[in-house]
Amino acid sequence: MIIDCAHYKDGSRQHEGVLPVDEAARRSKEDDGFVWIGMHDPDDAELLRVAVRFELPELAVEDAMHAHQRPKLEDYGDGYFLVLHTARYLDDAEEVRFGEVHVFTGPGYVIVIRHGAASELHDARRRLEDNPELLREGPVAAVWAILDKIVDDYEPVIAGLENDVEEVEVAVFGDSSDETRRIYFLRREFAEFYRAAHPLVQPLEELVSKEHPEVAGAMREHMRDVADHVRRLEDAIATQRELLGSILQANLAVISVKQNDIVKQISGWAAIITVPTLVASIYGMNFEHMPELRWQYGYPAALVVMAVLAVILHRVLRRAGWL
Repeated sequence: MIIDCAHYKDGSRQHEGVLPVDEAARRSKEDDGFVWIGMHDPDDAELLRVAVRFELPELAVEDAMHAHQRPKLEDYGDGYFLVLHTARYLDDAEEVRFGEVHVFTGPGYVIVIRHGAASELHDARRRLEDNPELLREGPVAAVWAILDKIVDDYEPVIAGLENDVEEVEVAVFGDSSDETRRIYFLRREFAEFYRAAHPLVQPLEELVSKEHPEVAGAMREHMRDVADHVRRLEDAIATQRELLGSILQANLAVISVKQNDIVKQISGWAAIITVPTLVASIYGMNFEHMPELRWQYGYPAALVVMAVLAVILHRVLRRAGWL
């Protein structure tokens, strides 16, 4: 569905309410300024209607109908198709929910399609409307506002994941249970987050290069700031992934030590049980000339010997750290 459709000119919105698509298409071609259409999970018919009115590239429209596209920037001569991945951290579930934003931009228009749990872009539009100087830059200003909002929303995600990594690190060296499953889950979340953020680096570098003259002056500096932000996030993700690898190795080492301790304890108690069992088995044999067989204290003496040997073994093994 269409969330908002507005025509901007001379740094301000030119009307109240949502502009009809046909009127927006006419203004994008005949009037100065540009049109910004925001859509959320549109059906195919609605998207095709907008695509026909604005003569959007057919192949890009097919991509925009479905999510699960990789982040990219495609140049169609008189316009661009940009795919962005959004991320939102869910603290209760300790997981990252991903969405997609597809952006069509060209002379006089910016069309944004949000899929899934994508970032809320109303704040980006309002921020730009409150800054007439940037709004006068045209469609590139809207693209910057969208990029900046999505990348800013990555900050709570990386903060939440870093907190989870710290918790796992503390648990590994504490008395908690095995953390292997949680570590692998976090590694997967970082891998997906990396796939969302890393591909943005190249498109942003292209946008701030001189090959794109439509991005000039102040907007180029703003785009460069977003690109630097993404690089910092990329470095943070790489650092946390390496740290998780080290934590996994430490976790496996701790598990191995605990298993060795258990094996030692089992072996120690088995040795303690073996000695009296051996004595009892000897005296259980049916020999005619068994020593102490006719001694009235032979049976209690055998029990005392077994108990003494067991106590001695227990003390020796305990001092050795096996019990």
